[in-house]
Amino acid sequence: MTAANQQPSANPPSSLDFFSIPQSFLLQIGTASMVLLLITGKTTVKALEAIGEASEELFRGDRLPILDFPDDNETEQT
Repeated sequence: MTAANQQPSANPPSSLDFFSIPQSFLLQIGTASMVLLLITGKTTVKALEAIGEASEELFRGDRLPILDFPDDNETEQT
């Protein structure tokens, strides 16, 4: 019978523990993740540009070996 004598608590238990986290902490986490996202994006763009320039150099042609093709006259005679 002690349950009838108990006072109801002023702060009922809440399932919204997300709001018990300080707003400044949430702001810090959000800011850090956005800065990290921006840095990652810039790094990715630079890496893709470097890959593009390297592939351009590969297919440029001045570094490829010169192949000896037979003349048209030689192929007709044989």
